[in-house]
Amino acid sequence: MKDFPRINRLPPYVFGIVNDLKYQARRRGEDIIDFGMGNPDMPTPKHIIDKLCEAARKAPNHRYSLSKGIYKLRLAITDWYKRNFDVDLDPETEAIATIGSKEGISHLALAIVGPGDSVMVPTPTYPIHTYAFILANGDVIQVPMGKDEDFFANLLDTFKRNWPRPKALIINFPHNPTTAVVEIEFFQKVVDFAREHDVIVIHDFAYADLVFDGYQAPSFLQVPGAKEVGVEFFTLSKSYNMPGWRVGFVVGNKELINALARVKSYQDYGMFQPIQIAGIIALNGPRDCVEEIRKTYMKRRNVLCKGLNRIGWNIEPPKATMFVWAEIPDQFKKMGSLEFSKMLLDKAKVAVSPGMGFGEGGDHFVRIALVENEHRIRQAIRGIKEIF
Repeated sequence: MKDFPRINRLPPYVFGIVNDLKYQARRRGEDIIDFGMGNPDMPTPKHIIDKLCEAARKAPNHRYSLSKGIYKLRLAITDWYKRNFDVDLDPETEAIATIGSKEGISHLALAIVGPGDSVMVPTPTYPIHTYAFILANGDVIQVPMGKDEDFFANLLDTFKRNWPRPKALIINFPHNPTTAVVEIEFFQKVVDFAREHDVIVIHDFAYADLVFDGYQAPSFLQVPGAKEVGVEFFTLSKSYNMPGWRVGFVVGNKELINALARVKSYQDYGMFQPIQIAGIIALNGPRDCVEEIRKTYMKRRNVLCKGLNRIGWNIEPPKATMFVWAEIPDQFKKMGSLEFSKMLLDKAKVAVSPGMGFGEGGDHFVRIALVENEHRIRQAIRGIKEIF
């Protein structure tokens, strides 16, 4: 067999182990409550679907589109930023549509990173934040993150200890998987640091709208000077229940946007145009559907956290995201997250994501995605109680 150097840099896919066991259990007829993948279960709002159907019936929309997205979509993106964050952006030079955030981050990594370049990435974190840069032949330097960690202090320490200096930093707040949140002052410190040391900042803002208990997630681009050093990604997957549509975008620094556009022009022709048109309707449309989605996740969070606390699994309710980052109870902690996840699947019929799959620092946790309804969440709690 030939040698595939990029594939050789990838570790075994931990989530695949639990997924295989889950599918085997379902083939045996077992009812598995699936909190594993962060895959929204609610339908896309009707007015967005209706626009897709209308646009799909028009023959001109069946042709190749633009890799950076049609102009009206990029205009809708910049208008959305102005309305929600009072950030001014040029739709021609400071915005580009992506086929979901994962594609955008991966292609941006290809555009800016080469052999010998290093990127600072939090750990634990969403896997694409790490492996986009590894697949681009870059080196990843991990910055510890957790409830007992000062992430910014760790960032400064990591930067000072590495030479050549890291080229870029990728961050994600509200954070997947830890659900950590920050205030605008944190982004101000990041911008000041990046300007001083000529570091590129990439912020993944996927959970901007999934916030609870009065918390409002700030945009990185709200900080004066942020556009000089970085970009921000957003996806319609969570806020508008459009995960399978693969609609995302990135905005900010003109040089980075242009670099991404150059790579994408060789790699793809953009999204199916009716999907882009439906994306325009989503971004320009009423926010009622986003608020309804947010409230649904909040109710699920409340049911899960109250139920788990009641049976002795102490969980602090997250202020944002569609996840609960749950520390494994002391009596099971020595098992590690993979074996604990296997036990939950086998004995409680509940699937979760083992924390070790998100990187160093995650093995004492599991991530629980709020993608089952309240009735199913209560059923899961009853199953877990039997183990406890």
